[in-house]
Amino acid sequence: MFNSKYSKLLTVLLVIAIIAILGILIYVGIDWYKAYTTDADVDEGLDNFNGYVNNTIAKNPNSNEENNLIVDEPIIDVNNTVVNNTGGNGGNSGSNTKPKYKGFNMVGRIEIPKTNVNYPVLETVTPKSIEVAVAVMYGPGINEVGNTVIIGHNYRNGTFFSNNKKLELGDKIYLTDLSGKKVTYTITKKYNTSTEDFDYAMRDTKGKREISLSTCTDDSKQRLIIWAEEK
Repeated sequence: MFNSKYSKLLTVLLVIAIIAILGILIYVGIDWYKAYTTDADVDEGLDNFNGYVNNTIAKNPNSNEENNLIVDEPIIDVNNTVVNNTGGNGGNSGSNTKPKYKGFNMVGRIEIPKTNVNYPVLETVTPKSIEVAVAVMYGPGINEVGNTVIIGHNYRNGTFFSNNKKLELGDKIYLTDLSGKKVTYTITKKYNTSTEDFDYAMRDTKGKREISLSTCTDDSKQRLIIWAEEK
């Protein structure tokens, strides 16, 4: 009798363990698949952005010299091949329409070498837009004087701002805008704050270009904020 009950208990525990393991594997698999498909889609989006920027530079080759900013020319795609200025959605010559990614306007490109971040920056934050990229939440805009806040999810699968916690003071962030201007920002501050705190967004930059990166902490109870300024 005792052995029979013991065997049934072990069987139940074994079934529970198998179900738990399968659940974990499915969760990890879905997470990996999301990261994989995101990277593939982003490659195409950045190609479109770079094509648009190259077309803009071709029309006004002296614009970046006038602004005295660092520019990569020609813009290259994520596979280190030169983007065709007339190809893709970005090569729409004669059009003032902003390049699109997943139906949203792109206004820039963000690169953070330390964490392998390389994403389009979308014009507007919506629940849908920040599921596919990072986006401008507040401020004057990419590479404009003042503080521009860029928000991104922490999905903890390596995408978007999942690895912002690994960034340190002195690390570099690069932003390219639609005119082809590429500005280098250096991280000057990093801290956690409450989800209600928005004071960092409205800070006085004293005439400098600055950015703030905002994402949730791993437990989603706070915000991880990173300040960076042009240097």
